Amino acid sequence: MARAPRNAAPPRLPADDAAFRDLLDPRMKWGVRRARWQAGLRDGFERGIGRPLERWLYRRWTQGRGARVEAWGLPRRMIEDELGEALTVEVDPRTLIRDFNAKGVGGKKPSSSSFIWDGDWDRTRGDLRRGSRYRFISDLDIHRDDLTRTERFSQLRSRLDSGRPWSSYQQGLLLDSEAKILAYLQTYLAFLDDMAIRGFDAERGKDELGVAITRDGHLLKINRGLHRLAMAQRLGIPRVPVRVRAVHRQWWDRVTHGAQGEAALARVREALPGCVPETAPGDLHPLPDYGPFEWPAPRRAFATQRALSDA
Repeated sequence: MARAPRNAAPPRLPADDAAFRDLLDPRMKWGVRRARWQAGLRDGFERGIGRPLERWLYRRWTQGRGARVEAWGLPRRMIEDELGEALTVEVDPRTLIRDFNAKGVGGKKPSSSSFIWDGDWDRTRGDLRRGSRYRFISDLDIHRDDLTRTERFSQLRSRLDSGRPWSSYQQGLLLDSEAKILAYLQTYLAFLDDMAIRGFDAERGKDELGVAITRDGHLLKINRGLHRLAMAQRLGIPRVPVRVRAVHRQWWDRVTHGAQGEAALARVREALPGCVPETAPGDLHPLPDYGPFEWPAPRRAFATQRALSDA
């Protein structure tokens, strides 16, 4: 029997983040309201139509009448409700270096509403060590005493000088002055320094670090939380929790051996702890080899603070 679904929290937007509150621009209020309205509409549709349909499909599958439901990929949220914390795996963030490179996938992308994904999405992988988020966080850390020397400041200042200041309706931000650009960058640097002191706190972010399981049973980074992952990597935090959002059908078939319902989920639950991050590049659309990569020495402030608080 599936567990009752957890109470859904109201949709939260980046504009709700207290850290950016001083940067909110009143000229962006209509865009923020539109984004809130759209998020509320999606949430209402999911609660009124999407979730009831998913529960009905899930029940058919648990009753052994859902071969077609499984062929469609199974409703992700129902699987999450059933497996619960078993879907959370702890990893060394510096080993989670490969992500799902959507640009390399031909044909239809996997659906975020499905738990089982078909196709070759796991054979095309980016390198998070060379990605924009890690470069951004590292650049802030290196130039913390003069953020005007960062690549991101140059990009944002260039847009400002050309009369096209960077804006985000979802975040409610308009960086139309150098002071705002610096405050925006300083906010991310403050996130990094807070993590250095407190360690990685999964409750402090808007989104969990999502991963998918490849056909080989390895973890591949997907969707959100890339800035927080980059911070954990930069600092050398030993372990972070990641949340399994999807699995490759070949892995599912190999683990479940044709079982359905609770029997299948029990086998998945047992296999999840053995999944480790993928570190090798994919064989489809391989990226250039940029040579060896060296992480900075781990930051020790967070470990010291934890020890003092536990004493």
